[in-house]
Amino acid sequence: MRGGEALARMLKAYGVGPIFGMGGFQLLPFYRAAKELGLQHHLTDDERSGLFAADAYARVSGRPGVVDATLGPGATNLVTALVESLNAGIPIIAIVGDTHRAHSWKNMTQETRQLEILQPAAKRVIRVEDPSRIPELVRHAFAVATSGRPGPVVLAIPEDISHGEVDYPGDAFWADPTALAAPSRRTAPSAPDIERAAELLSRARRPLILAGGGVHLSGAYEPLMTLVERHGIPVAHTLSGKGSIPCVHPLSVGLFGRYSRIANELLEESDGLLVVGCKLGEIATKRYVLPDPGTPTVHLDVDPDEIGRWFRTEVSLWGDARCGLESLLTALDEPQGRAEYGAEVARRHAEWRRKTQPRYASTEQPINMARLIGELNAVLPEDGVLVADGGFASHWAGLLFDTRRAGRHFVTDRGFASIGYGLPGALGSQLAMPDKGVVGITGDGGLNMTIGGLETARRVGTPFTLIVVNNAASGYVKALQHAVYGPDFYQSSDLTDLDYAALARDFGCAGIRVENPADLRSALTEALAERSVPTVVDVVVTRDPAAMLPGVDSRTQPIKAGDRPA
Repeated sequence: MRGGEALARMLKAYGVGPIFGMGGFQLLPFYRAAKELGLQHHLTDDERSGLFAADAYARVSGRPGVVDATLGPGATNLVTALVESLNAGIPIIAIVGDTHRAHSWKNMTQETRQLEILQPAAKRVIRVEDPSRIPELVRHAFAVATSGRPGPVVLAIPEDISHGEVDYPGDAFWADPTALAAPSRRTAPSAPDIERAAELLSRARRPLILAGGGVHLSGAYEPLMTLVERHGIPVAHTLSGKGSIPCVHPLSVGLFGRYSRIANELLEESDGLLVVGCKLGEIATKRYVLPDPGTPTVHLDVDPDEIGRWFRTEVSLWGDARCGLESLLTALDEPQGRAEYGAEVARRHAEWRRKTQPRYASTEQPINMARLIGELNAVLPEDGVLVADGGFASHWAGLLFDTRRAGRHFVTDRGFASIGYGLPGALGSQLAMPDKGVVGITGDGGLNMTIGGLETARRVGTPFTLIVVNNAASGYVKALQHAVYGPDFYQSSDLTDLDYAALARDFGCAGIRVENPADLRSALTEALAERSVPTVVDVVVTRDPAAMLPGVDSRTQPIKAGDRPA
């Protein structure tokens, strides 16, 4: 058979879900075999969006996402999305066409040094040099993508490998069952390190857990919840770690870092931290001023390079989050209720809700972002998923949206924080859970980048809801310009005020424009009930740059110098 068919047979053996891509000559045999074998393949509006969709599919399903791209511009269009998956630890198999080996470096059409370009954007790049090794190298790609800290693997298929014929033995096309989902290999921290961590946490009177996206990657929900409830330890989370425990749990203290409900104050007062699957990056640490350098800290991470990268760690736990937490539970055999600490957390929660309730109930026009997220909290089912685009949308949703179950019910592209993820992310999430409610939230700038994805979504038949935060601006940039330079300086941050609901209808989707906050709930309810086509809910939100960022209102709370971008 041809090499392209061998590749398709291996993907079939791994039971992959939807494949996203745009074909080219190099991979034609793969496309033909994919159709004949019944693989689910979707043409996307561009390769970056295809990989964003695959990334979201992988986050929600736990299985590797798959994307393909043709030689040259197809392959290089993957770079931004590959870096997102690499930084976020998402298992991806990215198949790219490559030049015919007999004609490489003779200025073939669309030829470039693509593998060198892709190398730093991927966990591994594998170029197939012998067609007989396709089954072996596909197995290796899945093993690398799903083991350790997961990530994207690029599998490059030269034209002559794809089109060439090879006799394969009958038993060639088998899959390693341990690599069907991430994490495929689990390692536990050493027993002496676990004992030291347990001793540190036992001494703490005000311990705090900082949960990152690694909790989701490991599926560490059950031991984390047991640790929280048995020992009375509150949990703060990053944007990627939202949903590590339900946001509505009494000991969930919300987002910490640049945006915070009550978590930052607890973090500053803590005498013992347990950092789980969290890189302690810029946003989570308010540009490296949190936590306090003197706070005793245990850091549990599957990637040893993240432990002690910039913050002093007393106890390093190298291993899988779930295994590490299970070991900690065994070592912490005496329950510590910390009832007084829990009561204090409850009081702070109540005070935060009292102060923010006016925003949730705001009748302002244009619409206040807190009112929008509040209405979304009210209508999205607890088993649904909210997909938040980078920048403006993810910060508001990260701070104010409440997950009601543990799990990946909030998806956002914080690995690279590119805008343009909202629409394809909603598409991939809906394919991962076709019977559940999926809502994407994006800015008008983000949708402008990917609006062709509405055609893809309609053709594929994914009935998600896409909320467009329409502020006629690149909102995050405009808000920062206002906060740093004041109201007299705006440069290249304004957009045309478009009716995205009308544009959605032109694509054959449903479209609802909302200008009055009183209409939000009915519009969102109607959109979630629509199960035949995607629905765009175009929400006209505040145009005031002083009120565009959550918790950063220059009229009452200016950005501090340490928070300003360089």
